[in-house]
Amino acid sequence: MNSAGVAPVKTRLLWLDAARGIALIAMATYHFSWDLEFFGYLAPGTSTEGFLRLYARMIASSFLFLAGFSLVLAHYPLLKLKPFLQRLAVIVAAAVVISAATWWFVPDGWIFFGILHCIATASVIGLLFLRLPPALTLTAAIGAFALPNLWRSEIFDAPGLWFVGLSQNLPRSNDYVPLLPWLGALLCGVAVARILHDRNGFARLAKWPAGPAWLRWGGRHSLIIYLLHQPILFALVYGMSLVVPAAKPDPAVTYINSCESGCQGEGSSQAVCQRFCGCTLERLQQQALLEPLQSGAILSDQDERILKLAGECSTTSQ
Repeated sequence: MNSAGVAPVKTRLLWLDAARGIALIAMATYHFSWDLEFFGYLAPGTSTEGFLRLYARMIASSFLFLAGFSLVLAHYPLLKLKPFLQRLAVIVAAAVVISAATWWFVPDGWIFFGILHCIATASVIGLLFLRLPPALTLTAAIGAFALPNLWRSEIFDAPGLWFVGLSQNLPRSNDYVPLLPWLGALLCGVAVARILHDRNGFARLAKWPAGPAWLRWGGRHSLIIYLLHQPILFALVYGMSLVVPAAKPDPAVTYINSCESGCQGEGSSQAVCQRFCGCTLERLQQQALLEPLQSGAILSDQDERILKLAGECSTTSQ
């Protein structure tokens, strides 16, 4: 998952391979938490909230930063077009495999623009910044980070524009890494590498500790490890679930957590969401609707009974 190639210095930066290996380990630990949640060993929403949410963002940022850094090592000051296109084709092919597999197995959360899609697209854009002053590249990176927080538009709600990251209504996906703000991380990698190149910093960095050989090996084969690690982890947790099944969660607690998370995500205050979700839970239980709602037998946006009680609770909770 990088643009590694022949560096403009004779000595390979071995610690960079180790850094990718560390990022892979971090990614695997995060995906393991997702698997545990999927099979019920962790509460719903655990992997997408709090520390784990921040952890996932840090991991994605590290991969994109390293991809930008490697882009300079491989293609500055001279772009090696054939190796770049070959590596790009491999990443794009892997991204297509991920999209196809998730469309088949989890169509309601398929990965249409995940980390591989973002690395491929951002790397092409990154080529435009290789020869620009690093200060300008850093300015563009700051803009990429800031824009999604400052401006969004319904125009980008169209499925063909979801990859940009400026949609007002974010799509559901198990791995959504849009260009904005994540392009900023790759551009930071480009800028830092350019600064080091211009100041002859790579020669000094080549003396950094290389790290263990197994970690460097993982970093040099990061793409294949990325493709294989999650099916392996998923199979392991599935096997564990057959031997030691997870305890069934309290449906009321599950509903409250999910309801309050969605409510606050729409901009309502915590107090309002607590009142609304408590009200709807009580009425769902009274009408014996909680179990069919959670099982998917009825849909919250189509069942008239759900819509009615939600409307009544919305009025009383304000």
